[in-house]
Amino acid sequence: MKLIFAPDSFKGSLSAMQSCDILEKVTARIFPGAETVSVPVADGGEGTVDALLRAMGGTRVKTRVTGPLFEKESAEWGLLGDGETAVMEMAQASGLPYVPEGQRDPRRATSLGTGEMMADAIRRGVKKILIGIGGSATNDGGIGMLTALGARFLDAEGREVEPVGGSLIRVASADFSSLMPELSGVLITVICDVTNPLLGENGATFIYGPQKGAVPAIRDELEQGMAHYAQVVEKAVGRDISGFPGAGAAGGLGAALGGVLGAKLKTGIDAVLDAVDFEKKLDGVCLAVTGEGRIDGQSVRFGKVPVGVAKRCQEKGIPTVAIVGGIGEGAEGLFDLCESTIQTTVSGPMTLEKAMQDAPKLYEQAAERLFRAIRIGMKLK
Repeated sequence: MKLIFAPDSFKGSLSAMQSCDILEKVTARIFPGAETVSVPVADGGEGTVDALLRAMGGTRVKTRVTGPLFEKESAEWGLLGDGETAVMEMAQASGLPYVPEGQRDPRRATSLGTGEMMADAIRRGVKKILIGIGGSATNDGGIGMLTALGARFLDAEGREVEPVGGSLIRVASADFSSLMPELSGVLITVICDVTNPLLGENGATFIYGPQKGAVPAIRDELEQGMAHYAQVVEKAVGRDISGFPGAGAAGGLGAALGGVLGAKLKTGIDAVLDAVDFEKKLDGVCLAVTGEGRIDGQSVRFGKVPVGVAKRCQEKGIPTVAIVGGIGEGAEGLFDLCESTIQTTVSGPMTLEKAMQDAPKLYEQAAERLFRAIRIGMKLK
């Protein structure tokens, strides 16, 4: 009997690694002698670095970077066990939590630190970069990131512009001839679960700008600057950077990564499962256990962790069970994807605070209930 464990974290209460440890303990109790494979996963947001380091081995690296308001920050990323793959989260360098609510103005924010983090990895000899771009504080079209990697953006008088959202309208020319030469040998994969274009009412500024401080009074100014910047960059690189799905992610960082650097954009769980070679780990597996803090119709629609895992398992005829904190409307859509079921950790009336506080104990109890039911099923004629 071989089981694979591929859970996501329960945000704020239980890490994916903790879930795997609990599942291994319960398996030893209910199915002694069974083989287990633990592959903690994430969807590109917080916990992605931790999950991939656990799944593939490697080391943590800290890089001093320029924060979104030009303050100095320490960004942490992972160098995976192969020595050639870096996994990072944009939020570590240019994340919204670095900017106090009263100071949020995307005209002044930069993605420079994200580029500095990438540059450090490239100088260390990596050949692949896997980067999650959720949680950004910026709306600068990636001008900061590109500047850190060697690009130059000049105004009409030939002076370098400050790499922030408010400067985009002044960019008269873009020069990419001084980009780090090593970039040509680096495969960049972007973990991106949004499909917004760069511009327009569904673009970066209108959809994601408000949470970063893009109030209506400055929204049109930012949009005008982004449109102008996109035209200049498109002329310099000779291809569209604004219309493809995901170009509007992370304040336009998707446009810079995909349109300028040629990065591949993948949905979060697919990028992570590909990185850990999930299909190969499924060899000989008879049951998969996954889960997340809450599963509902959006989890199914947007392909969150349990759904991504279930789809891969369905291709090999492996049943999937999900242990979750809560179930919402539409969660039963998981049953249409493969042979599956869902078990909640909440065992009675309790507050959310109590459920989060007791998450490890509740998760273990849920795993035991589920595994005992499976053991009974194995004995049915």
